[in-house]
Amino acid sequence: MSVAILGIFGLMILLLVLLMLEILPVDVLGIGLLLVLWLSGYVDGEQAVSGFSNKAVLTVAVMFILSHALVKTGVLGKLAGQFVDLERKKKWLGSGLFFLTISLFSGFINNVAAVAIFIPVAMHMASQSRISPSKLLIPLSYAAIFGGTITLIGTSTNLLVSSISESHGLKAFGMFEFLPLGLVFLVVGILYNLFVLPRLLPSRAPINTLVGKYHMAPYLTEFRVDDDSPLIGSSCRAKQLNERYEITVLAVIRDGQRITTDIGNLLLKAGDILLTRGALDNFLKFHQQEKVLALSDVKLSEKELQAGDNVLVEGLIGPDSTLSGKTLRDLNFRRQYQAFVLAIGRRGITIKKKIAHIKLQFADTLLMLMPADQIAEMRNDPNLIILQHHEMNMRRKAIRWLAVIVIPIVMLLAATGVMEILAAALLGVFILLVTKHISTREAYGTINWQVIIFIAAFIPFGVAMETSGAAQLIGENISLLADLFPGSMAPYALLSILYLITSIFTAVISNNVAAIVLTPIAIAAAVNLGVDSRPLVFTICYAASASFMTPIGYQTNLMVYGPGKYRFMDYVKAGAPLNFIFWVIASVLTPIFWPF
Repeated sequence: MSVAILGIFGLMILLLVLLMLEILPVDVLGIGLLLVLWLSGYVDGEQAVSGFSNKAVLTVAVMFILSHALVKTGVLGKLAGQFVDLERKKKWLGSGLFFLTISLFSGFINNVAAVAIFIPVAMHMASQSRISPSKLLIPLSYAAIFGGTITLIGTSTNLLVSSISESHGLKAFGMFEFLPLGLVFLVVGILYNLFVLPRLLPSRAPINTLVGKYHMAPYLTEFRVDDDSPLIGSSCRAKQLNERYEITVLAVIRDGQRITTDIGNLLLKAGDILLTRGALDNFLKFHQQEKVLALSDVKLSEKELQAGDNVLVEGLIGPDSTLSGKTLRDLNFRRQYQAFVLAIGRRGITIKKKIAHIKLQFADTLLMLMPADQIAEMRNDPNLIILQHHEMNMRRKAIRWLAVIVIPIVMLLAATGVMEILAAALLGVFILLVTKHISTREAYGTINWQVIIFIAAFIPFGVAMETSGAAQLIGENISLLADLFPGSMAPYALLSILYLITSIFTAVISNNVAAIVLTPIAIAAAVNLGVDSRPLVFTICYAASASFMTPIGYQTNLMVYGPGKYRFMDYVKAGAPLNFIFWVIASVLTPIFWPF
């Protein structure tokens, strides 16, 4: 084994560790990897930047814009709302059609956008059916993943693998070439969602009510000890605050100084600020009985507090949000959004900073007090996903039908071969920009640049895998495993082994990295066995897209992690059986749909 191959394997192990530990944002990690490959001579300058001119990467960027344009019309939200009424009448039919609709939309728009649209609907359906939202949110994510397997543009992975395959001389994938096995996955997956997952998923998030819903994640907020508070002269331990209110005082701020040691026995004074962690209804009880001033009491005017149209709203920081990495103070959040942040929740992690100083992250939840008439505008903001369902009629802009028909036209042009998918998608965006259905600023803002940079920066790693000989070496060893089976069975064994390896890779890193690393390996292994590589390449697509057993394996899984109050093992228990089922199905059916 050469030094170059050892170096690539070392980089791969380091990459896996860094991705799992989440020490750096994935786009920063990708740029760092690109620089290491370039400066160490694994790739030259042209290969290093090849990802940024890759057609698949550009297509993914353009599809973000088209997806946003469709979401903005409100058509999807209106359609989704119909399932709430249907769910009341016929539960299984309502849930089945709900999951089917999510899957179908995910086949044609970005599945992250689809999940963002349907999270509030799932929360409301859970409330109406008197079940925990955690029974619906993982199935919602899975349904979006099923949809990604039915078309070329259903997931960025399919576009990426298609592009890598073309660079190796293979024929480009057709728009609906994924449909045969994708439909099988979709049907089996929805049945799994309906009849198996309810028995595997816990009821972690309580039944959704306007106040009770906020049990679903611990929040951090601040209270000030008022002049007539019974806490004065006493301590947290003496008052048994944890036992009586199920809240935790993390720190006391007195005269600008933070006190974090032995705060349980600290005698409290008027004006002390208590940095507190707990659930909303417990905060309310604490506020009323101990006469402490909540953050809103301290920092909002009497007029603002007594305004009759103020509502509590919960927002989720999305994966493409420009709010990530910034504090509320940096953003001047109250002025920008006309909303006051009462509390912040972060996937069960205890935060020990003042709210204004916390750097926001993907999947953080913000509990906000805001005017009801501001909600409609916030729903159109790509930086925040509104989770709270409101029983009120909010005025929408008139539906812009051109945006509704552009995506089907793009699909038709690409599917019939009249235009390449990238050209058709660019044409659609051009039409929407010229007709002012979206602005150029809006178009740039809706692209998830972290995903784009991440994919583009990792593409040279696939190149380095090949040029160093690492891909060929792994391909040869996988072929040797397949050779343990009788001659005619070797290709089928190879396909099954590749699916399993890709599925494991995707669970611990991400779908796109797994695809970039393993697609050249699949092609090399096929050459070693002397068989058509196309079935193996499709295997990589399906295995990389169908990631169910970890929250980090796919973005939509992480999006529902906080709202569902899930734990890591919930994904393992719910997703591992489905991963196994799909592995068996793919091992049997892939060679039938795409013969060797």
